[in-house]
Amino acid sequence: MAKDIKRLGLEGKIFGIDANASHLEEALALNIIDVKSSYADLHLADIVVVSTPVDVLVAELSNILDAISDDCVVFDVGSTKAMVCKIVEDHPKRRNFLACHPIAGTEFSGPSAAIDELYVGKTNIICEIEKTAFKLQERALELFQQMGMRIRYMNPEAHDKHIAYVSHLSHISSFMLGKTVIDKEKNERDIFDMAGSGFESTVRLAKSSPAMWTPIFEQNRNNVVKTLNEYIQNLQEFKQLLEDGDYEGIYNEMNDTNKIKEILKGMPQNKKELTG
Repeated sequence: MAKDIKRLGLEGKIFGIDANASHLEEALALNIIDVKSSYADLHLADIVVVSTPVDVLVAELSNILDAISDDCVVFDVGSTKAMVCKIVEDHPKRRNFLACHPIAGTEFSGPSAAIDELYVGKTNIICEIEKTAFKLQERALELFQQMGMRIRYMNPEAHDKHIAYVSHLSHISSFMLGKTVIDKEKNERDIFDMAGSGFESTVRLAKSSPAMWTPIFEQNRNNVVKTLNEYIQNLQEFKQLLEDGDYEGIYNEMNDTNKIKEILKGMPQNKKELTG
């Protein structure tokens, strides 16, 4: 986001705050930020973007709102929304907060992982926009528009339910596929020599940060457990078809699922596009 703000030539300085001092040095060296900063400077900000693991977000959001001016808009980019919205619902500066989830990112972490034009054509889910002051909504929405995002509005509970299917389950599937292969590889050293692009693309999300994803699974546990139960049931049914030698049934299952191609046809095709 900082790279796009600079690319678009928007006015102002970008202040960076990070618990990791080496990340701040790296971001400064890469010209992603202009100044290394701290909470002491938050009162100077017009816009604050909170991009942390969601457990840190829940712990720190009230402190951030305490430190900003009355004319500052704060938005997050977290992958869960219900707990975040709940934690600030009675905060005196609730009107300064906009709950967001841009569905974009990569499996890599740190300043060097930042890429240009990440958000072009990507969907940004905004929750409880009516609780944000109108002029502050406008400031954030103008920034999102300049970055080329598509905006969707959703309540926090619906967001967390739907994102469990299309993002959180995908990451669990990828992690567990990676685990299955790693466990097997201990005994068959050449297994990775046989891994093609299909395996690579399916297991790609297993390279994602556990520090980011464990809190997501914790905060969205109930929805994720439900999606896992449904996924496991489908796997068991597919296994049963194999055990029964019902290859017509297997064909029909895969053929019915092929309609996913039509559903996904309208999505942006960006090789760097992953999930958030």
